[in-house]
Amino acid sequence: MSSVTLEVEVPSTFPADRVFKVFSDFDTIAPKVLPQVFKSIEIVQGNGDVGTIKTFTFGDAVPFTSAKYKVDALDVSNNSYNYSFIEGDNLMGILDSISYHVKVVPSEGGSVFKQTIKYNCKGDEKPAEEFLTKEKELYENTYKAIEAYAVAHPETY
Repeated sequence: MSSVTLEVEVPSTFPADRVFKVFSDFDTIAPKVLPQVFKSIEIVQGNGDVGTIKTFTFGDAVPFTSAKYKVDALDVSNNSYNYSFIEGDNLMGILDSISYHVKVVPSEGGSVFKQTIKYNCKGDEKPAEEFLTKEKELYENTYKAIEAYAVAHPETY
């Protein structure tokens, strides 16, 4: 089975634990700040811990309608989170799954949000470069929108 890996890194002036706290509320914040991308995110099974299954309903700004994802690992003390999209039209008929590893690492003056995305292909067909470029921009813009939400809500974050 072949795969394609995409790396996203976004620096932040927030400390790592604060960035991770904001992203722990992704399901609530994302549909508020980017409804054109995330119409809704709902837990189908579980309580948010490892094994939880969530359904994403995408907005009009993305070429997909819905997807299911599973929480694979959660390590709050190390500010890391792993999850996989396991079902949905975002797999484009050519992917078995899309695996994500998110880690927020401390840096001088703040932190760096690091996300590794692995597109696990069914066969030899892989996502196009143009698609991957758009995906990377979407992830970066999503991060910035969520961080802006945190800045606007300092009493919560």
